[in-house]
Amino acid sequence: MNSKSLRSCLLGVAISLLATATFSHEPAESVVPNFSHTITNVPGKSLVAVEVTYPPGAASPPHRHAKSAFIYAYVVSGAIESQVDDQPARIYTAGQSFHEEPGAVHRISRNASKSDPAKLLAVFVVDSDDAPLTVPQK
Repeated sequence: MNSKSLRSCLLGVAISLLATATFSHEPAESVVPNFSHTITNVPGKSLVAVEVTYPPGAASPPHRHAKSAFIYAYVVSGAIESQVDDQPARIYTAGQSFHEEPGAVHRISRNASKSDPAKLLAVFVVDSDDAPLTVPQK
């Protein structure tokens, strides 16, 4: 992935998440690119990470990720409630992690607290040309 494609891809993640959150009545999360690198020994694949910060009570709208994306999510601080596909909703606290398989629907992703912020690091293993990384579910 060249640097222009990478910037476009990361900007697309932030815009798609923030634009859909604008239409909800809940506080919105913020998404900040953390890093992106091609995986040199796996042609056509990239590693992309974003930090997702949830103010108290904030949530992301239901969404899917790029078709090729395998996601590893690590809770940096606070507590995150998550539900992927038809799995039961679960609360993950700082130091815990979960993953999303390619094509999964992330039905619930929100701060489990109404009083404390939470932060998540989402790491994508994705086809280098697969964009956008996040697509809102209708």
